[in-house]
Amino acid sequence: MQLLLSIIYTGFLFVSTLLYSLVTLLFGWVPFLKRYWIARQWANVEMAALKLLCGLDYTVEGRENIPKGAHIAMWKHSSAWETIAQGAIFPPQVWVLKRELTWIPLLGWAIRCMEPIAINRGAGMAAAKQVVAQGRARLARGRWVTIFPEGTRMPVGQTRKYGTSGALLAVETGALIIPVAHDAGKYWAKRGWIKKRGTIRVIIGPAIETKDKDVRAVNEAVRLWIDTTVAELGA
Repeated sequence: MQLLLSIIYTGFLFVSTLLYSLVTLLFGWVPFLKRYWIARQWANVEMAALKLLCGLDYTVEGRENIPKGAHIAMWKHSSAWETIAQGAIFPPQVWVLKRELTWIPLLGWAIRCMEPIAINRGAGMAAAKQVVAQGRARLARGRWVTIFPEGTRMPVGQTRKYGTSGALLAVETGALIIPVAHDAGKYWAKRGWIKKRGTIRVIIGPAIETKDKDVRAVNEAVRLWIDTTVAELGA
């Protein structure tokens, strides 16, 4: 039964995402905050449908750690779930993502309307410089920048070297980094069809200061907090 409900949800996710993409394109001319409102409604609808169909809910701890202003959120990446949930949990934001996503017909065009930082992940230092240049501009406009430092979804219990572009952007601009840990991978696994019943725990960590700090030290502080907290969640 859970597999069937998960397939139904996946179908709903696919269809509703296309519909919201169309709406975003139709209103692509309106100011960013209004476009972002559409994206937030999409995220809220998907989270509600996931709870209704699959019995998968979530809680958020540490909302008080989200500061005023525009800063950088760095998330653990273990599931497709957090790519949806981040839009519902954090203030208006742009995402650092692989440029190939913006090439997808309709969906990719809608993503472009949200002013992402679309990078070539194989470009190395050039990609990092792009994140800094475009991220600086987004922060100056009051947009948060959301980054998955691992670069790709990692199975439960695994991690990989954290990319430094987020830490570099933070140090260059003096923005705070807000680390985010969760255990979504236990319920919605990478490339998994089944969405298990339960409650995903999202923990927002205390802000990490970056002004006048060493980039590698900042990146290591982010990695240590996220990896330690994820391990405590058993994910």
